[in-house]
Amino acid sequence: MTEAGAVPPSLAGGGSEPAVPARRGIRFDAVTWLTVYVVLLFAVPSRLVIGPLGSAGAPSMVFGLGGLLLWVLMVVATARAAPSRPRPIRIGLAAFAASAGVSYAIAMSRPIVSNEVSPADVALLALLAWSGTLLLAHDGIASQARLDVLVWRLALAGGVLAVLGIAQFALGQLIVDQITVPGLTLTGPFEFTERNGRYRPPGTATHPIEYGVLVAMLLPPALHVAFQHVERSRLLRWAPALALLVLVPLTGSRSTYVGVAIGVVVLVLGWPGPRRKALLTIGGVGAVAVLVTAPGIATSILGLFADADQDPSVASRTSSFSAAGEFIARDPLFGRGLGTFLPTYRIFDNQYLLLLVTVGIVGTVLFAGLWLTTLRRLLHVRSSSADDRTRSLATALAASVSAGFVSLSFFDAFAFPMTMGTLFLLIGLSGALRDPREGDSRPTGESPGQSPATTFPGTASSSTMNE
Repeated sequence: MTEAGAVPPSLAGGGSEPAVPARRGIRFDAVTWLTVYVVLLFAVPSRLVIGPLGSAGAPSMVFGLGGLLLWVLMVVATARAAPSRPRPIRIGLAAFAASAGVSYAIAMSRPIVSNEVSPADVALLALLAWSGTLLLAHDGIASQARLDVLVWRLALAGGVLAVLGIAQFALGQLIVDQITVPGLTLTGPFEFTERNGRYRPPGTATHPIEYGVLVAMLLPPALHVAFQHVERSRLLRWAPALALLVLVPLTGSRSTYVGVAIGVVVLVLGWPGPRRKALLTIGGVGAVAVLVTAPGIATSILGLFADADQDPSVASRTSSFSAAGEFIARDPLFGRGLGTFLPTYRIFDNQYLLLLVTVGIVGTVLFAGLWLTTLRRLLHVRSSSADDRTRSLATALAASVSAGFVSLSFFDAFAFPMTMGTLFLLIGLSGALRDPREGDSRPTGESPGQSPATTFPGTASSSTMNE
């Protein structure tokens, strides 16, 4: 027998039996799951769905619902005896989801047009899918290192999406209309729209406006990666941000330019002097390059704002306020029901007006409150952390989330899964970002600086799954 405290020869390396090498494997945790979600969200064209599921059949939506179930199992499996500290973002999400549930219940309890029932069901399922993504990111990412990995992958996905848009603009071809995925059905024809004689690239999104908003939301994390992920080669870490910056003037969308402007303002205010100067220099050089190499694009961009009073789309948005007021007055508190106001009735091109109509004043205020709660959390992390990388990421996420929420006033965003899926993921990442000096109360039971054994119940106890 081996004496107490002694190390067996086979483990110490002194025996005749060779040590068994550790088997390498693939990590399977929340970051892996969310990476697959990002791929489904960005790589699969929005018009391709699982046929039998109809409007609820977007692969990213189905995966998001799976993420919600996974989060529930994770919480149940790792429940602690001691209650955890409340998380403001989770509370804000729960409040908005509850108000949407109340509006749905009210809608189903009154006489309702049959055509409104299915869209209401899909809208509620979509909200649950987005919530699952948010919660899994919020509670499932158990270390700063894993959060950095997901931010890098998100920036990389944004860069690939930007390259696709640049190719669409340069070639005058959709490209995505050649994509077929076994098991997925096309819900409608792909469309290539123009503005001022120039193609507006849609990427894999349903519409160029949605694509432009995605660009605005993905640019700040890509810039954070470019400046902060110095462990990667300079070309590799800057490539996504540069691709997105090249794409910005090609989108031909006001929502893109306003969203990017909002994001840049937040970054300039939040980042330190040298980085701020570098960002402004990049912006200035880019603007000069557009003026010199493509003066027509620069003129078109200026015209979108200078001649806005003559634009029919602006006139339509302006007139939507009076039209929305009539519907809001009928059900001011909880609205007529999420998803029940069909596009055939009217397109507001303003998600906040649509929220006032569908979930009322209560739901709209709570949704805006989720934005403010997220910003408050990020500002707290930024001000309390001594780590420059954490502070930079907090500022970048604040810029992304702000760009997203502001851009919702330009279109009915809840009907566009890529926009909302990305926005809720960014909110979840904001909740996952913590000052390393803080205590932790995540369901995983891991500390912020600790590499998780595994985030998911029922998986192997090691940090990787064997191949």
